[in-house]
Amino acid sequence: MTPEIEVEGRKTPFELNWEHLHWRCSEEQKESDFPLITVVDGKRYELYSDETFAEVEKSKRAIIPNPKPYVRPTDCTISQELISTARALFANDKGLLAMDESNPTCNKRFAVLGIPQTEQARRAYRELIITTPSLGDCISGVILYDETIRQTKNDGTPFVKVITDAGIIPGIKVDTGAKKMAGYPGEKITEGLDGLRGRLEEYFEMGARFAKWRAVIAVGDGIPSQGCIEANAQALARYAALCQEAGLVPVVEPEVLMEGAHTLDRCREVTEEVLRTVFDRLHKQRVMIEGMVLKPNMVLPGLACLEQNPVDEVADATLQCLLRAVPAAVPGIAFLSGGQSAELASARLNAMNIRFKSRLPWALAFSFARAIQQPALEIWRGEESNLLQAQRALYHRARCNRAARRGAYDTAMETNGSESPSRSGSSAKALVTTP
Repeated sequence: MTPEIEVEGRKTPFELNWEHLHWRCSEEQKESDFPLITVVDGKRYELYSDETFAEVEKSKRAIIPNPKPYVRPTDCTISQELISTARALFANDKGLLAMDESNPTCNKRFAVLGIPQTEQARRAYRELIITTPSLGDCISGVILYDETIRQTKNDGTPFVKVITDAGIIPGIKVDTGAKKMAGYPGEKITEGLDGLRGRLEEYFEMGARFAKWRAVIAVGDGIPSQGCIEANAQALARYAALCQEAGLVPVVEPEVLMEGAHTLDRCREVTEEVLRTVFDRLHKQRVMIEGMVLKPNMVLPGLACLEQNPVDEVADATLQCLLRAVPAAVPGIAFLSGGQSAELASARLNAMNIRFKSRLPWALAFSFARAIQQPALEIWRGEESNLLQAQRALYHRARCNRAARRGAYDTAMETNGSESPSRSGSSAKALVTTP
């Protein structure tokens, strides 16, 4: 029997978006009012019925007196695109490369190495990264900054085209940074929701297919507070909903910071609480879990903690936490490096995949920034003569992390030296002009 609705006095057949409906309707919600999604004369509507889910499911008919135009693109086509993109980011044992440092952050790292803090220097460094030969063998997606997504190679080729031609999916950081949270000393709230819908639409048109928003949670005496956790979780959820509306996969990044003297157990406790709150808010904001990516911290002792736990203990604590807090519907988890050394980040990811991969509901991957970039940056130092060696170092770290995804990373990969990628005719140049 084809379900019917009555729209403005006229009965018409319609199709329920059962995939979306099933995801967001719990047993309790089936006894309450709920919105249906349908198409009438080519127009999509969000329909609020006075009847309950259970009643409509039984009768296959609903009377909707005042249908509202439906604008959120959660139809099957858009939903499938989000799911497909999310899955592609974890395909073939690859991971993400975060190169979304803000200009001030990038300039600070340049200053330490004596690199000019200019737009041209930043452009040259980013060109070095995205033109690294065979980078797409190990990297599925790159996270860009607003300045970067608008930049071009020296020959005028847009960065986005270079990235997509390499078989890599472009992504974009969309938050505007963590600011002091009023009334909560020592804690921060991430901003950037104002005007976000328009910016997401622009980024989609520019070629981005996923986005990233980072929340930071500090651990210390009396913190994090519940107020800080909830405020950041709510912002992450609103961002994620807006991303999916725009056709972008949201990378949700709630980072429990490494700074501090807290123990491994304290980090696990805080991380679990944060993740539970985040997924509660994502559910309430109707975010499609199958079309998102989680980017959490590993469970680690604070940098100033006297006991620095071995790799296997970190792996066990991290997975215990994630299995308790992350829904199985999440397609994959891409860890942030958070200031870990390149080698330790690879070793810890490797241990998780060795010990748990066969019994996990989601893929475990990486979304590293410094843990992939830093060795290359220290070699390059703004000198074109160092470009090829820097690219080899970048490719080596990407290759090590891909091996860690398979549980095949070994410290011998470090002592044996980096493997040179095939240049495939690349002619990248990193020209830096000192003002």
